[in-house]
Parts: sequence; structure tokens; C-alpha cells
Amino acid sequence: MTIEETSTAVLAETITKTILEPIRARYQALLVHSNERQRRLFAAAEAKALGHGGIELVARATGIAPSTIGRGLKDIACPERLAGHVRRPGAGRPTASAAQPTLLDNLRALVEPATLGDPMRALLWVSKSHAKLAAALTQGGQRVCANTIGVLLERLGYRRQANRKTREGAHHPDRDAQFAHIDACARRFARDAAPVISVDTKKKELLGDFKNAGSDYRLRGSPDRVRTHDFIDPTRGKAVAYGVYDVGANAGWVSVGIDNDTAEFAVNSIRLWWQKQGQARYPTATTLMVSADGGGSNSSRGRLWKRELQALARESGLAIQVCHYPPGTSKWNKIEHRLFCYITQNWRGKPLIDRLTIVSLIGSTTTTKGLTVGCELDTRLYAKGIAVSDAEMQALHIVRETFHGEWNYTLFPTAQAKSEIER
Repeated sequence: MTIEETSTAVLAETITKTILEPIRARYQALLVHSNERQRRLFAAAEAKALGHGGIELVARATGIAPSTIGRGLKDIACPERLAGHVRRPGAGRPTASAAQPTLLDNLRALVEPATLGDPMRALLWVSKSHAKLAAALTQGGQRVCANTIGVLLERLGYRRQANRKTREGAHHPDRDAQFAHIDACARRFARDAAPVISVDTKKKELLGDFKNAGSDYRLRGSPDRVRTHDFIDPTRGKAVAYGVYDVGANAGWVSVGIDNDTAEFAVNSIRLWWQKQGQARYPTATTLMVSADGGGSNSSRGRLWKRELQALARESGLAIQVCHYPPGTSKWNKIEHRLFCYITQNWRGKPLIDRLTIVSLIGSTTTTKGLTVGCELDTRLYAKGIAVSDAEMQALHIVRETFHGEWNYTLFPTAQAKSEIER
């Protein structure tokens, strides 16, 4: 859910609790003790007290038509209008369902084929609009308007519902145990003042005057003009951003690539982080912990990923311990909610015209809790489909842990360092 959607949901909930529910409670309390005129005057008085927008809010709380509330406001303004008799109970035009006894059954029969979800649940929803349902019923000989359809669906127990993310894929049986293992490793590294980083590739972004989700303040009536369709501009291409989040320092590094998202690109991003930030921040470090997703350019099964990490270990002299998150759990990776989300907030509503724009927006991302982000353009080209032979894999100075060695392993800078650990 975006920030705009969250703010709208919070505002709607606040209005319901502070305005609609109290009005509804007062209306229900006097409903059986008042006549039509008194109910109309009550609703009008509540709407007048609320001011602008009051009629709509009171109509939602009481179910009284806005036109009736408007008539009540005129009655309050001109008391002489109140002279005369109040119509007797039951007077007036009968409801559509009362005048047409088959209307509800016909509507239910029309809606049920389009019902989504479990029909035994209390809340159901349909994929047809009120206007389409009214038109279908009218063709069948019923007399009903689109506004009445909403009331009738309410009586039948139907509601409009948005999709809700509640279903996850199958859980790996050792998912929670791997989470505990990653946490224990990170705590141990933090206790030893050793660096712990979280890495991942951010969503690829189209370069050009394309729509970017979110909004930003501009003068009224002067929004940024962008293209109608998001077809890639071949002269500009895409931007590939690979991020490194330093957990202990609350600092990030992002390499913006111009080519493919490969394991070489991923490890080079870690290399740049170490050269630009990490080495100065951890001058005495001999080990580095990397937490990463299990797929993508940093896949737990990727041979090229391990070969490139071995090269980085040899260059830096660091023993690099890698812990992968189990399948389907990438949203728990710290970089997602400690770095990438703030970058997205910072450039919301701004067209990503070119790579310089992306680098500038990422590099200017900060938070009140002290997050800082370094960013640099990586102009290297990275080929796809590089094969790593069995001989190269055998030459790696890698030690796999007894608990899921495919997820947890360490690459040492030298064979001697590896043999010392194995002894």
C-alpha cells in the first residue's frame, strides 16, 4: 500500500469514528420516537452543525437522502414552512422492492453468477456496476434505477471490496529457523563491530518522461506532463539500481547500472560500497556479513555470484559470510523497508527523465532517523549467460554451514584462512 492510500484509509477511519458513528447512534436512539418531519429536522441540524460537506456525511450516517436533508435545511431557515400536517405512517410512494415483489430475487439471480469469493460468507461483492445491473433488470421488465440498486445490494449483504493480500506461497519448513539463524549471525557481527549489509536489486525503472507513481506539490493546474503509454524509449533504456544497506550505520549505497542486472553487477556494487564507504567506516574489519534474497542476481544457486564474491574476498582480504532468505520471503530483507521505500518516497511523482536524475534523487534521500545514501552511476557493461565451470567452483575457498549450506556459507580470501576454519 502506498503512502497516499494509507493516508486516505486513516482519514476515512477517523471520519467514521469521530463523525459518522456518533450521528448514527443519536439517530438510532430517536428513530422510533420521531415522525418524518422530526427526523428530517434532526438530520438538517446535524448537517448545519458540520458545515461544508455536512449533508453528504449525515446522509451516509443516517441513510436519509441528501435532497431530504436539504429540504430540512430550508425548513430550519424558514420556520413557517413547518405548518401543516405530517403525513401518516406508510404514506408516500412504496419502495421499489415493495412495489415489485420479484425485484430482490431477480437482482440476486443476476448478481450470483458474477459473485466473487465464497458465497457462504457474510460479505459478498460483485464485478458489475449499479448502472449495468439496473439496465439488465429494466430489460427484464423491472422498473429500477442505479441508485436503488446500491440500496438493494446492501439489503442482500453485498459490499464492494478491494483485494487484500493474505495468501502466501508454501512455507519452507525451516523458514523460521533460517530467520533465527540470520538474526543470530547479525547480532554476533554487531557485537564484534563487524559490518552487516543487506543487498538487493530495486525495481528496474524506465528512463524518460513516463508517469511515476505518487504525487508532489506543484502550482494548481500545472502537473508534469508525461507520456500516455509506458513503452520503453530505446534511446534511453532502463536504469538498474542495486542497493547495499549498512545495517549498523543506517547508511545506504546504490549503484545505478546502464546494462544488465547480473551477478557481476551485484558484486561490483558491493565492491564499490566497500571502497567508497565500508573500508573507511570499518578499518579493522576482517569479516563481512551479507544478507540477500535467494533469487535474482544474488541467487543462492548462482555460480557466478559465488565466483565474483570470491574475487571480492581476495581483493579486500575479508571473509564474506552470506546468509540467504528462504524462498518467498524477500519482503523481510531489511533493505526493502529501510532503504528502498524511502527512495521511492523521495522520487514519487517525479518523472525519471535520465540516469542523472535518478542518481540525484537517490543521493538526496534522507530520513529523520539519520539515513544517508550514496549513489553512483556504473557505466560498465555486464554480459549475460557467463558460465562458471566445475573447476572454477572447486577452486573457491568456500565453507558451507551444516544448517542449510546452500543458504549459509562463507568465502575466505585465501585457502589458508579456509583450512584454519575447517580445522
